[in-house]
Amino acid sequence: MPVKRTKLVLRKPRVDAQRNRDRILEVAKKAFTRHGADVSLDDIAKAARVGSGTLYRNFPNRQALLEAVYATGVEELVQAERRFAQTLTPIEALRSWLLLFVDYIATKQIIAPALKNLAGRPTKVYESSGAKITHTITALVERAISRGDIRHDLDAIDLLRAIFGVSNLSPNSDWPQSARRLVDILILGSRPTQ
Repeated sequence: MPVKRTKLVLRKPRVDAQRNRDRILEVAKKAFTRHGADVSLDDIAKAARVGSGTLYRNFPNRQALLEAVYATGVEELVQAERRFAQTLTPIEALRSWLLLFVDYIATKQIIAPALKNLAGRPTKVYESSGAKITHTITALVERAISRGDIRHDLDAIDLLRAIFGVSNLSPNSDWPQSARRLVDILILGSRPTQ
């Protein structure tokens, strides 16, 4: 008698399941940023209005949740670049993206060390984020250069270094305000000289 083989069909998650997952990630990002990476996962579930079982079904442990929040932040930057490219001028897209990058760094400062400590080494999601961010900022800068909005010799990575510098040098929690002011200074300083 021949063996009947069944084909495995992967389905998209149900709408309500995806909504729960997205809400957990949103609440976790805020909780980690405000209270640190050791915040109670049960408190996150409660704030997301889901049961602990729903949280653990999506994220079996703290590391999985931290990785997902971190990866979601990188993906938000990638998606924002695409959205801004369609709706804003190149220089406005670059400025808006850099402001989002400031928020990303605030979350990263909490999550990246926790990921290293939990795993004992950088995880794959942590390692791959740099290439995605570099590709994204480079596309924004190249569009602004081709339109003549910024100097042709601008190195996209220098913009990231400047913002990282502010976040690393400031000993207090008001560095995001300084970094947002720096974005406008960087944009103004990147304009072509007449």
